[in-house]
Amino acid sequence: MASRNYDGPFRKTPGRLLGLAFVRAYQLTFSGFVGGHCRHLPTCSEYAYEAIARHGLPKGGWLAAKRVARCGPFGTAGLDPVPQPCCTKHKSTR
Repeated sequence: MASRNYDGPFRKTPGRLLGLAFVRAYQLTFSGFVGGHCRHLPTCSEYAYEAIARHGLPKGGWLAAKRVARCGPFGTAGLDPVPQPCCTKHKSTR
């Protein structure tokens, strides 16, 4: 079965790898017991994986926490993609 997690390019820093390992461990163990009724696309764990991969552990973790907070019974539903990084550092080609 192919993974539905983010597979695009990202910097493999220790914080990101630790955060991604935590999310993946959750997906492989507890997700089957508590998941299966997500109202968003992508699911919260897929969102967390992508947010951490794109934005790093501190900001990606914060985005994931905000997303989980929106998942309550009176929260939102529907398509909720991870925002693109706002500022990318450009290196000079000189």
